[in-house]
This record gives sequence, C-alpha cells and structure tokens, in this order.
Amino acid sequence: MNGNLTFSDIAHGSTFADWFADQLSNFTPFNVVIALLVALAAGLIIAAVYKATYRGVLYSPSFTLTLILLCLVTTPVVMAIGSNVALSMGMVGALSIVRFRTAVKDPLDTAYMFWAITMGILVGSNAYVIAIVALLGIGGILLAISFFRLHAPNSYLLVLHYDEEAQVDIDNHLKQRVKTYRLRSKTISRQGAEMTVEVRLDRQGNIVSEMLDVPGVYDATLVACQTEAGA
Repeated sequence: MNGNLTFSDIAHGSTFADWFADQLSNFTPFNVVIALLVALAAGLIIAAVYKATYRGVLYSPSFTLTLILLCLVTTPVVMAIGSNVALSMGMVGALSIVRFRTAVKDPLDTAYMFWAITMGILVGSNAYVIAIVALLGIGGILLAISFFRLHAPNSYLLVLHYDEEAQVDIDNHLKQRVKTYRLRSKTISRQGAEMTVEVRLDRQGNIVSEMLDVPGVYDATLVACQTEAGA
C-alpha cells in the first residue's frame, strides 16, 4: 500500500478505505486517547509540583496551564513524526521560525517548560516506563530541594525613612536583630534619609514595629523579594 496518496486517489471509494485502514494500522483512536490521558496526568503532576515549589512574588496560573498544554501538544506531534525522517526535518524547520514573545523571568520556569516537553516526547514515543520514572524522579528532587529551601532564611527588602542622625542606632539594631543584611541603596535629602537594606530572616517577626521604636525613624516597610538565585 502506497502511503503517499493524492486527493484524486483518495476520492475513489476503495482507495479511500485502503488509505483509512493504513492510517489505523499506525495509530488507533484508542492509542491516541490513552497517550493524551497519560500526557494530561503528567502535565497535572508537573503543574502541581510547580505550584508547590514556587517561591516567587506573583504566581501565574496561566503558566501552569501552559505546562499542561505543552505535554498535551507535544505528545501527538511525536506520535505523528515517528520514524519519518522527512517529517521530523520539517518539524525542526517549523519550530525554527516560531518565536516566543513572552519573556521568561525566572530561569527555573524554562526548566519546567523543558520538563513538560520532555514528558510529551516520552509519552508520544510510547516510552511509558521512562516517562513514569522521569516524572516521579524529577518531581521528587524538586520537592526535596524546595523543602530544604523552606528552612533557609527568607530574603526581604527593608525600606526605612529616618533622620540622618539615627544612622548609628539603626545599624546597631540591625546587627542585633538580623544575622545577615546588606545595604542596597541610600538616599539623603533635605527632608531626611531613605535606606533600602536586604535582610534575611527566619521569621518576619515584628522587625517593622521594632524599627519604628528607634528614635528618628519615620516609617519602615518590609517587602518580600526574589534574588537572581531564587532565594
């Protein structure tokens, strides 16, 4: 049976039946449905791990949905390509002209996208055992890393407005209250001074109210921040 049929060939009843039978010999609806269900389950697990390990400021539900769709979309593409070299080269050419306009702010988000695509490739190639091992292994590692990071001090930005004469008292209080802190910025004007300090705290506690107890401090603001290292 010749797999490269023209439209005129398919128009004949018997030829169309042979063509349809040839299509079902490669992929059955049952196999496609099973692959999509497995890809959906893998995508949901990846999305759950991403949500459980996310430590950023603004969580994006749309990105979680994107991870699920990456698994679902990649699976039938790999099933269609199979061992067809010409089709695989065309797929590579199609992907080379696709440009993603949305910037990925966190490099870890890119890793999750590659994880979702990898799971789609494994499921589409019927490598279910490898897919299950990779899914559970990578997910367990990410959850373990996130668990240990929870016990590390969190990073915050402490913004203070104060009189310049209160600088010494502020420094002494920070040395007593915070184990690790770093000056990010300092501005002095005729109305007073403003200072932004990166502090690492096990617990937020009452550091804001404590800083207000320092003579000369007008107001204090504590903001959660995420460094480039993901802290």
